[in-house]
Amino acid sequence: MKSKIVEDADVVTYVMVCDPGEEAFGALQGFARDEHLEAAHLSGLGGFESATVGWFDREKKDFRRTRIDEPAEVLSLIGDVAEGPDGPSLNVHVVLGLADGTTRGGHLLEARVFPTLEVMATETPAELRRVPRPDIGLALIDLDRSES
Repeated sequence: MKSKIVEDADVVTYVMVCDPGEEAFGALQGFARDEHLEAAHLSGLGGFESATVGWFDREKKDFRRTRIDEPAEVLSLIGDVAEGPDGPSLNVHVVLGLADGTTRGGHLLEARVFPTLEVMATETPAELRRVPRPDIGLALIDLDRSES
C-alpha cells in the first residue's frame, strides 16, 4: 500500500492506494497502526477479486459471514477508526456490486484487492475510544471515555 498526506492542517487527510493482491482490511489496519490514528473517517472505492463481509448476529454475538468468490466493484466503503484496547480499531462497511447488477454488503472482514482500492482517511482532532461491550459482543465507541 502507498499513502500520502494530501492536507496537513488542523485536520490531516491521507490517501491510501492498495495494490492488486493486497488484503484490504489488513492493509487499512496496518496503516492506522503505523500512523497512530486515534480518530478518523474512512471512505473509498475500487475493486475486489474476492471478499468476506459480515452481518452482526446479536443473539450469537458474532458475525454471520458471507463469502463473495467473484470480482466485485467497491461501490461504497465507509468507516471509522477509534482507539481500542490494542491500538487503532476499524469499523468498515462496504457495498459491493457484482457482474449481474446485484449488490452485497456488510462489515468488511477481509478482501483481496483487484485492480485497486483507493481510500481517503480524514483524521479528526478528537480522540475516540472503542470499548468492549460484553453485553452486546462488540467494542463500540464510548463518548464518555473519548476526548475532544
